[in-house]
Amino acid sequence: MSTTPWPSGTATGIGSLPGTDPFEAATTVLGELPDLPHLPELPARGLGADIIGRSAALLVDLAVELVPSGYRVTARPGLDHRRAIDLIRRDLDAVEEAVERLGSPPPAVKVQVAGPWTLMAGLELPRGHRVLTDHGALREFTESLGEGLARHVAEVRRRIGAPVVVQLDEPTLPTVLAGELSTPSGYGTVRAVGEPEARDVLAAVIDAAGSASGQPVVVHCCAPRPPFALLRSAGAGALAFDVGLLAKAGAAAWDAVGEVWDAGATLFLGVVPSTDPGKPLTLREAASPAFRLVDRLGFNRSILAERAVATPTCGMAGATDTWARRAMSLVRDVGKSFVEPPEGW
Repeated sequence: MSTTPWPSGTATGIGSLPGTDPFEAATTVLGELPDLPHLPELPARGLGADIIGRSAALLVDLAVELVPSGYRVTARPGLDHRRAIDLIRRDLDAVEEAVERLGSPPPAVKVQVAGPWTLMAGLELPRGHRVLTDHGALREFTESLGEGLARHVAEVRRRIGAPVVVQLDEPTLPTVLAGELSTPSGYGTVRAVGEPEARDVLAAVIDAAGSASGQPVVVHCCAPRPPFALLRSAGAGALAFDVGLLAKAGAAAWDAVGEVWDAGATLFLGVVPSTDPGKPLTLREAASPAFRLVDRLGFNRSILAERAVATPTCGMAGATDTWARRAMSLVRDVGKSFVEPPEGW
């Protein structure tokens, strides 16, 4: 693995944005988050633009279709699957064009995809069971996702001409570990997955993504209690989470954050609200959760410049266009404050 390709004081987005115009979104992200722009996700476009549909479109030799209960594995690609693939191609076309208009590529670009557990919790087998309940299917989909990610990274790097950082989104992983994932029928729950199995499957995809990109792999979890130790032991080079949720997570969660940070991971700190808070938000108010985190854990504040990236608290699909722009501008300023905190902070 190389060292991080982004400079100190970097900020980035989590993934989703409001709107349906991929070129407008790409232009905005490249302008507001120049050091580590992310490939915008626009779920308002509907079928195939959501996290599961987009990620399933990257699978190799596996296809899905939309049924009343969600996405289901199918024998061959149909209209639903082809639409999801087409949306990703349009997104890449838009980013490529926006970069060409700028005249030079960014230091790095970030792409997002559902992690294996979130993806396989969101896909049904032909008989209606979730993919993650079948060990053979679990293995097949893990391998397919890893191969698809490698191809995706290669295409993005070729088109954009910049290093590619992969972010795996695992919002469902804590539910899978706790045995609280409902069956597609809604009448029962899926068996809990043990941490060793969860780690091994996630590690396989992290390894595939890292081998393809040559960069640290980010794992994002927006759940109240992300399994920090598991994510780090699976090989994640960076962990992304909502800092504000730690206040309700208890001392063990704070300790886990401190341990993975101390072990060398980079933290993508979600500090700017993903939707309009309804009142003006100053730079100091936005940045203060990150500084409080460092102070409570007993680290020197210089660690924010060395191993932290500022982000919104989560994706911004539910935000207004105005707030999305404001949030990206604010998060960029928060990243700068990690390097040079204003006097008196």
